Order: sequence, then structure tokens, then C-alpha cells
Amino acid sequence: MSHTITDTNFKFPNQTNLYKGKVREVYSINNDLLVMVATDRLSAFDVVMPKGIPYKGQILNQIATKMMAATADIVPNWLVATPDPNVAVGHLCEPYKVEMVIRGYMSGHAAREYASGKRVLCGVPMPEGLKENDAFPTPIITPATKAEMGDHDEDISRADILSRGIVSEAEYLVLEDYTRKLFQRGSEIAASRGLILVDTKYEFGKTKSGKIVLIDEIHTPDSLTVFLCGWLSSASS
Repeated sequence: MSHTITDTNFKFPNQTNLYKGKVREVYSINNDLLVMVATDRLSAFDVVMPKGIPYKGQILNQIATKMMAATADIVPNWLVATPDPNVAVGHLCEPYKVEMVIRGYMSGHAAREYASGKRVLCGVPMPEGLKENDAFPTPIITPATKAEMGDHDEDISRADILSRGIVSEAEYLVLEDYTRKLFQRGSEIAASRGLILVDTKYEFGKTKSGKIVLIDEIHTPDSLTVFLCGWLSSASS
């Protein structure tokens, strides 16, 4: 464990802020750029484990970097450079206060809600007769936002997002479009490796110039669910 990076405390020129998250530490430079350091801390269900995992941050950051490059032709993103395996540098953005969760299969949270008798999730109807791990006829977008009390995510519908003014309708339509395009590309990448992209989340922000971009990480073990194709086929039969 001597090679783990569990804490950083850099002092960059023109540094204006430091935010320490569960896994990443984010330095603001000139209120214009972000230097994001992926540590080896491990977070599960919003709890940070007492010990880190060697090279976990490096792997996380390198996957995210590769996936940003693999989707940059369809959705613009915040990333400028990755000068170190654990470090990503990008544009400072104003984040949208919603996470765009998209689900291709009846799994996880959706499956638990379905089993409890619910047939609508985040305002989106779910067909009758589905079993756990069945594919939805079309992937469904089930957004989440931070609860007013506490730091946990809570389900929210498109209608509530618009009525509460969290995102304007015009911008939300862009977020939905980007989310579906990213999920389609992610599914194709997963399939090429014998995997199924079950569900994931995307986060977006707005640059100072007003451009909507993809931020944070995508298609990493911290942000998605994947199944081996053979396992899913047997589980659904």
C-alpha cells in the first residue's frame, strides 16, 4: 500500500481554490482551469474506505481520458490535457445540478423499484411483464439530483427539473440528446469487448462562453454497470 495516493496538497501558481471530493481533488487555476487529481481512495455508497488501492486513480483517470477522446466527435467535453496518469486538466464549468442517468436494462435501482410494484421511474413509464436484467425497449433516462437535506442522490423527473427551474427546457433537450448519443457510443464500445453497458450516468456543465460540455468522468467502473454478455443471457433466460 506504500504506492497509494490518498491525499494531495499542491500549491499551483495562480491557484484559487481546492476542493477535496470522495475520490478526486480538484484545484482551480485563475478561476478558468481545473486540475483534477484522481487519488487511490475508494468510495462505496458515499463512504470512503480507510485504505486506498494502488494505481486505482491512475486507471480511473486513464479510462475516463480514453472515453472522452472516443466520444469527442459527438459531444464536446471539458478536457484539455492529461499531463500525468492521475491528472486531468480542463475548463472550469458551471455544472448542471442534475445527473443524467440512462438505463438500458431492468437492473439495480430500476429493478428494485419495479419489484416494489412501481411502473413509473422519474416520470418515465416502464412496461409490464419485465424481469430483472431484461432490456428496455428503448433506454430510459432517469435523472437524479442532490437531495435538499444531505448529500445523497434522489430521483427527479424531467417535469420537476423544468418546473423547479433547475435546467431550462432548451438546455435540457440538449442534455437528453447528448445522453442518448453517449450511451449509444458507450454500448457500441462495450459490445466490441464482449460486454453490455447496462446503465450509467453523465454529468454536464456550461463553459464561460455558454457552451454545454460533458464534464467529470464517463464509462469508468465508478460511473457505470456492465455485465458479461454470457452472464446476462443466462440470467435473463
